[in-house]
Amino acid sequence: MLQKGIAAAPGIVIGRAVVQKEEMVRYERRILDQDEVAAELARFRESVRAADLELEQVKKKVRHEMGEEEARIFEAHQLFLQDPEFIGAIEEKLECERVNAEAALEEVRDSFVAIFESMDDEYMRERAADLRDVSQRLMKNLLGIHDQLQADFTEPVVLVVHDLTPSDTAQLDREKVKGFATNIGGRTSHSAIMARTMEIPAVVGMSDITEQLQTGDLVIVDGLEGEVHIRPDEAVVAAYEAKQQAYWKQKEDWARLVHEESVTADGHRVELAANIGNPRDAVQAVENGAEGIGLFRTEFLYMGREQFPTEEEQFAAYKAVAETMGKDRPVVIRTLDIGGDKELSYLDLPKELNPFLGYRAIRLCLDRVELFKTQLRALLRASIYGNIKIMYPMIATIAELRRANQILDEVRAELRNQSILFNDHLEVGIMIEVPAAAMIADQLAKEADFFSIGTNDLIQYVMAADRMNEQVAYLYDPYHPAILRLVNQVIKAAHQEGKWVGMCGEMAGEELAIPILLGLGLDEFSMSATSVLRARDLLRKLDYKSLQETAQHVLTLESGEEIRAFIKEEILNKL
Repeated sequence: MLQKGIAAAPGIVIGRAVVQKEEMVRYERRILDQDEVAAELARFRESVRAADLELEQVKKKVRHEMGEEEARIFEAHQLFLQDPEFIGAIEEKLECERVNAEAALEEVRDSFVAIFESMDDEYMRERAADLRDVSQRLMKNLLGIHDQLQADFTEPVVLVVHDLTPSDTAQLDREKVKGFATNIGGRTSHSAIMARTMEIPAVVGMSDITEQLQTGDLVIVDGLEGEVHIRPDEAVVAAYEAKQQAYWKQKEDWARLVHEESVTADGHRVELAANIGNPRDAVQAVENGAEGIGLFRTEFLYMGREQFPTEEEQFAAYKAVAETMGKDRPVVIRTLDIGGDKELSYLDLPKELNPFLGYRAIRLCLDRVELFKTQLRALLRASIYGNIKIMYPMIATIAELRRANQILDEVRAELRNQSILFNDHLEVGIMIEVPAAAMIADQLAKEADFFSIGTNDLIQYVMAADRMNEQVAYLYDPYHPAILRLVNQVIKAAHQEGKWVGMCGEMAGEELAIPILLGLGLDEFSMSATSVLRARDLLRKLDYKSLQETAQHVLTLESGEEIRAFIKEEILNKL
């Protein structure tokens, strides 16, 4: 039996399942007597202290076995334990409502998780998993529960569980746990990221895989396609053994492309870049052969803290990325994309009925000019250390672009007056993620140095469909003709003015999308670092000239289903 999920970590594993169902945490919600509150508060604080010590040990283990980048995941977990918004809310509920620590923890956790999961940004939604991990650690300390996953396996297994937290993943024995499948989770969760680092094939988001399998069942986890084969027959096993061997050989071939250019079979050159969220990610981008950074999400410098990052803190982060990438690799840094669905505890923003269409990103920055100027100063100062480019998010009008550039010019003048060096010729571009911007791309291209198409937001705005709403999820389709026609229009408008166009949405790294985008003339494809070599390998097999005709034909097709089928049959299956 075949079951579909989300491909979280590439690879194929065939083995016997060990099924561990979700452990029910049971406790009694109690209302405390007034004289019990102090002792209960002390018990909770002791659980926080113990959790911090445990995380310190996990962090050391991960740093030794996986490296500094993965270890920092647990530094972020420790920050939750120090966050007055989170810990303070639990203590306040305990003291004011006089509920026991377990109840206060669960109620506050659920409230915070709901906030994270309502955010539009996939990365931020996945941070809900980190908060659950920390909360689970606190809860287990309060209840005296020991981790089930630390059991010793006598032979290699495929782990099948409801969910794997980053802490769980970090403690897996790679010699014994050869792959895993979970009921919930996403590709950008820290558990998935760590699984990719550990090279453990994984499929997540499978809904009820723990109910479909029993311990001892034969199972195949295909982390390439996001599939799990339950109790496969001999023919399926044989086919997957061959696929497994082919993948190992393919990985060896991809590794040889790390230092190669991204060139099509007929010699057309494009750029493959990486999307990053912090300076540490830039190291992984280089290791995976990225030719630049197509999107540095700077909002993560602002989150998980109690106050705005200073100019010096931001400067250090931008400088670090620029130096990691060197003088030749471009680094596109997006200015602050916060507000609306991405809240900061220290930024007093009004509550909005529809935050996705509200006071956020460039709209916030043009209103909070000093906040914007601090970031622009740091960006300009860092620009002499590499090939930094500035990109404004959520631009909808020419007036917004002009006002942003006016503020940038004011910052340039201030730096000159202070004799502070910066690159006075750095490129300044915009994200095309608002349909209005796509429609006036010909006008915007006269004033922007480049475009980067943000398909994640553009798709849901064009289709008027919230991608988190299951009832309308069928409308959130990157291959809908309306989306592809807008992309075509944006690329043509930019090229007409001699400007380059990139794409930093998830679509840029999809195997099905690359031939279409290449044929439409996209200049830069920015994706997760781990997708770069696979994309480069595909590009080397494609013919740019013939794809130009193919792409124009695709624009005449009537549905996303028809377009996907055409690309599979006429392009990918013939490679």
